[in-house]
Amino acid sequence: MHIERLAVDESVGRAMPPRRFIDALSDLGVPVELVGEGETFGPGDAVASFDHRDTFLDADWVHCIRAGYDEFPVGVYEEAGTYFTNSTGVHGTTVGETATAYMLTLARRLHAYRDAQHDHAWDLPRYEEPFTVAGERVCIVGLGTLGCGVADRAAALGMDVVGVRRSGDPVRNVAAVYTPDQLHEAIGDARFVVLATPLNDETEGMVAEPEFETMRDDAYLVNVARGPVVDESALVSALDAGDIAGAALDVFETEPLPDASPLWDFEDVLVTPHVSAATSAYHEDIAALVRENLKKLAVGDDLTNRVV
Repeated sequence: MHIERLAVDESVGRAMPPRRFIDALSDLGVPVELVGEGETFGPGDAVASFDHRDTFLDADWVHCIRAGYDEFPVGVYEEAGTYFTNSTGVHGTTVGETATAYMLTLARRLHAYRDAQHDHAWDLPRYEEPFTVAGERVCIVGLGTLGCGVADRAAALGMDVVGVRRSGDPVRNVAAVYTPDQLHEAIGDARFVVLATPLNDETEGMVAEPEFETMRDDAYLVNVARGPVVDESALVSALDAGDIAGAALDVFETEPLPDASPLWDFEDVLVTPHVSAATSAYHEDIAALVRENLKKLAVGDDLTNRVV
């Protein structure tokens, strides 16, 4: 397949400066153009975008610049004969570092000290509050790129790493791998439960009241997956009741998180605005994927991260 133009949809601005992304693709040998709503496409066109537009279906290939593509109508792309790829595989370091930082922050009480700083308060913790992550068990639900990124860093900190994976196959730096039907066994003795699974029919609402009842009362939930993987009202109830100790949340059922959400106000809940994968080099990471797949299209090889 011969690509004659790469259209960069303006929606990529939600993840990175479009001009820096375009500059990173200046060596492609085909025109790279910034486009917006109303642009039309046809044979020979490729599109890189954060969001879906129906007009993309007339292009030869569409690349989603994020790993999650649940907002893209994959079946419609398949019916249209339009190749569709995503950006999985590039977030292991960023999300791995962020999830590890959440665990360290909660264990070492850094969030509490930062809150106290705003009040100019020399606020010492209670003796039993700070702890070390070394030797603590972390259960990582989802052992793809994100989960492995967390596992590698947690293991380096001396944590006892277990995980949940659909296949149950072994994973480096993970001492025990459970299957989804063993979720309660996996999370029951974990100080941290890290969600790093894709959102699909099987994972939506995966963590709800029964799971919070299973978790230790000194355990923390970390969600770097998708908001709907967690029943948010059940999470609030668990926090209110002290069924779990706290949470670190980068994703939510509704984004931005509504101002009225109780999650803003729990002392031991960290709220970040869906930025666990954020990095100033993101444009370079995605450009490398696009460049690789353009070469593969030219010679008829299988595309990296092809969804349909």
